[in-house]
Amino acid sequence: MEIKKVAVIGAGVMGAGIAAHISNAGIPVVLLDIVPKGVDNRNAIAEGAVQKMLKVQPAPFMHKRNARLITTGNIEDHLELLAECDWIIEAVIERLDIKQDLYSKIDAVRRPGSIVSSNTSTIPLHDLVAGQSDVFAADFLITHFFNPPRYMRLLEITSGDKTRAEAVAAIRDFSDRALGKGVVDCKDKPGFIANRIGIFWIQVAILEAMALGLTVEEADAVMGRPLGIPKTGVFGLSDLVGIDLMPHLMESMERTLPKGDPFLEKSTIPELVSRMIADGYTGRKGKGGFYRINKSSGNKVKESIDLASGEYRPSQKAHLESLAQARTGGLKTLVSHPDRGGRYARRVLAQVLGYAASLVPEIADDILAVDEAMKLGYAWKYGPFELIDRLGTKAFGELLEREGVALPPLIQLAAEQSFYRVQDGQLQYLDTSGIYQDLQRPAGVLLLSDIKRRSEPLAKNGSAALWDIGDGVVCLEYTSKMNAMDPDILALMRESIAIVSKGYKALVLHNEGDNYSVGANLGLLLFAANLGTWDQIEEMVEGGQETYRALKYAPFPVVGAPSGMALGGGCESLLHCDAVQAHAETYIGLVEVGVGLIPGWGGCKEMLQRWISNKRRPGGPMPAVIKCFETISTATVAKSAAEAKDFLFFRPDDGITMNRDRLLADAKARALSMVDGYQPPKPIEIRLPGPTAKAAMEMAVNGVRLAGKATAHDVVVSMKLAEMLSGGDTDITEPMTEDDLLALEREVFMSLIRHPDTLDRMEHMLETGKPLRN
Repeated sequence: MEIKKVAVIGAGVMGAGIAAHISNAGIPVVLLDIVPKGVDNRNAIAEGAVQKMLKVQPAPFMHKRNARLITTGNIEDHLELLAECDWIIEAVIERLDIKQDLYSKIDAVRRPGSIVSSNTSTIPLHDLVAGQSDVFAADFLITHFFNPPRYMRLLEITSGDKTRAEAVAAIRDFSDRALGKGVVDCKDKPGFIANRIGIFWIQVAILEAMALGLTVEEADAVMGRPLGIPKTGVFGLSDLVGIDLMPHLMESMERTLPKGDPFLEKSTIPELVSRMIADGYTGRKGKGGFYRINKSSGNKVKESIDLASGEYRPSQKAHLESLAQARTGGLKTLVSHPDRGGRYARRVLAQVLGYAASLVPEIADDILAVDEAMKLGYAWKYGPFELIDRLGTKAFGELLEREGVALPPLIQLAAEQSFYRVQDGQLQYLDTSGIYQDLQRPAGVLLLSDIKRRSEPLAKNGSAALWDIGDGVVCLEYTSKMNAMDPDILALMRESIAIVSKGYKALVLHNEGDNYSVGANLGLLLFAANLGTWDQIEEMVEGGQETYRALKYAPFPVVGAPSGMALGGGCESLLHCDAVQAHAETYIGLVEVGVGLIPGWGGCKEMLQRWISNKRRPGGPMPAVIKCFETISTATVAKSAAEAKDFLFFRPDDGITMNRDRLLADAKARALSMVDGYQPPKPIEIRLPGPTAKAAMEMAVNGVRLAGKATAHDVVVSMKLAEMLSGGDTDITEPMTEDDLLALEREVFMSLIRHPDTLDRMEHMLETGKPLRN
């Protein structure tokens, strides 16, 4: 069954967000809600939700034009629109009577065979379909999205005894490929997987922090990075999702969990939390939460609540010996440390990981579903069973015994075996019978991590590796810190071109880091600048230009496959590819002005060539030059792959993959499709306006300066950028080759790298991670 049109009923935060994300897949959506009282516009709720989503950040829409795919209405006047839809999602208030009444109305108008699902996270499926027809029950399932739907990859699917297998398969496939979701099958149990474990983790972590006398900063530091959990930890996460949700979640769990469940022993809301909620301290959406920003003194002061007194005080960094040692010794060091940080880690991990292990196979058929749910739904780097492996199953069992936590059957079954292992290059997991099973990837999924387990690189150095990914295609992987571009990456890029030329068909640029590349290695550049080795810096700039040019004119297809941030030099590498197959959540831009520089590895040259040859722009080179100037001088970063096409960081025909797990396979297929008859691009010449364009850009910069929106060095950098983009001392009658453009780009870059204000910007960025406005 093909999903061509979807309806969402309920235009609250979740329902509207789901509708927006479905529109991101290019699918038309009907968004309905109730008729508001006392308002003339009967569609006000749904229409207001769409308008709000066009303004909020982070943006629910990958491109604002996607809002046009949403048809708004209300459930009194427009239910007949459901007859056009293949999938109808209910996302209304968590009340069984309201949902069941709505289902009867949906069933009366929907198309036969259309699929109906609920986004509930608290009501069992068997209760939802009670009293409905067998035909309705066959088409019904639960699809539990996580908020915000665009950014949180987890989708939990629960089906009933009567649900058609075809219906589940259709939603699973659509959600995977079109929506980019990691789909996890759950059993019809309270909280499903992620919230059953995640809410327990939050509650236990808060209670234990209070019991052990930790500060919120200490608790978040322990519960964060050492465990592979986002730095928000548990208190920061509570502020983010809303502290006032805690009582509702506890009430839901108390109502639905069986007697004797360990969760029920931890469901009490602390008095401090109840008082915070009553006083409006509900987190980021309220006056503050466990953390707040105090502006009473005229300055912004970050404060934290004292868990004992309930009073706020200035936030302080956590200083625990256990944390310091864990930075080098890892999780085992943290858990074995005698201080209160180590004690806290032991108490929380014993209870939470022990609870997770006790729930298989109750809530899921295998450990894979549990680990995947926690990684995708709560952004844990490691799932519960992967964390147990990091501690060691035997050591974890001993920890449970010391902490007075019952030993789950699955831990007894594992004994001293790990839950995951690699056998002959194949990743395996321990099933509930104690037998290792091969981890099977869905069709169309190709992961570099799997390839690396079963093969050796074709070439490798300290910052990059080259891998054979099959069918004559190789993949260049960056491995430096944050995948920053450095001389080693450039060297292996040149070596890769030689290797592919001799025996392979195509090259893909891809890695599985959080970010494709955050740009050039600023530390190396600043080090060289502080030594005054200007010739060496110019050689590095020219080397990058020549490496990227060799990539562009290689005798085989080169496809970039980015995800996450692709900034500065990382962006420039993609600008030189024949094609790009980008993950939808790619954030790309030329941001060098933030550190007082201009793009120096061909970025200015490529953007000029793209905009001048762009058929949609107004005639003449001046508008193209001005567009490049606007984009680069403001360090514009596209907030999605779709938006990147507006700025020509990506070409109109570059591909977008919604599911990151499918990115490498899609990029490989794109590369292979280009092999037959491949010819490298031909060098082109362009004509630039010279001083005329430079004068226009200088007027614009002076206007921004007079408005107080540009600093002194902003003006210096922008004027130099204007010099490069205008072509320097040229005019419209003189053609400029790539060599001419690169020489001018290099000259301007070198003039800026010598400027003391640029060096100050670079140093400040390295020290703080934030731009200096000097």
